Amino acid sequence: MQDAAEPMAIQPSPSIREVPPDRPWAWIAAGWQDLMAMPQVGFFYGGALVVAGWLLSAILLKAGVAWAVLPATAGFFLVAPLLGAGLYEASRRRERGEPVSFLLCLQGFRRNGPQLALMGVVLLLLHLFWIRTAGLLFAVFFGLGFSPAIETLPVAMLRSDMLLPFLVIGTGLGFALAVVAFAISVISIPMMVDRDISVIEAILTSIRATMLNWQAMALWAGLIVVFTAMALVPFFLGLALVLPLIGHATWHAYRDLLR
Repeated sequence: MQDAAEPMAIQPSPSIREVPPDRPWAWIAAGWQDLMAMPQVGFFYGGALVVAGWLLSAILLKAGVAWAVLPATAGFFLVAPLLGAGLYEASRRRERGEPVSFLLCLQGFRRNGPQLALMGVVLLLLHLFWIRTAGLLFAVFFGLGFSPAIETLPVAMLRSDMLLPFLVIGTGLGFALAVVAFAISVISIPMMVDRDISVIEAILTSIRATMLNWQAMALWAGLIVVFTAMALVPFFLGLALVLPLIGHATWHAYRDLLR
């Protein structure tokens, strides 16, 4: 493959391979091998995202919108695939036996840059839609005057009769939006890093791969959610390990699913 500064060769549309339902475990294993082979890249990315999580939480708390911390954190799942472009590039380079460094991996964002930018807009709009929807649901169920201090917010919500319907409806809407985001981005972004392909074709291929391999992709989505949720608990510290692992594994998922 040519470097980002050179034009990319147009490649034929990929065909999708059907994989066993338990295949995501192989992607995790391959991702772990990449992480151990290139720790300087993976842990730098992971550490940067941990700091970003701290800053975002601090800004929301300072602004007095503590309720937005949870939906903002959940919305991170929507945009995280795009942030992994550098990790996909690292795995691509290691696969080809090319040199790997943090600066070289940044070419993953430049390769097919306009299409990646369009994909970023799509994911950002989904994220903003989720944040606005969460805010609207909070106002509908708890009222505009419901603004307890951050230290009393959990107790105040637990005492409210609206907590259960808020969680049920909010979780349902969030799940539906997450399914859409997962289906359109699960392999489309590493595909655009690797190929000269339009964002529309990449999204459609990603959706087709998800539908054809729905069992494997359901397991893969579940593993991503579980690993990331566990990583978020200790003040986002676990993201330093989990996010690069998932990023590298996503590259191998892409390579496995497309012929």
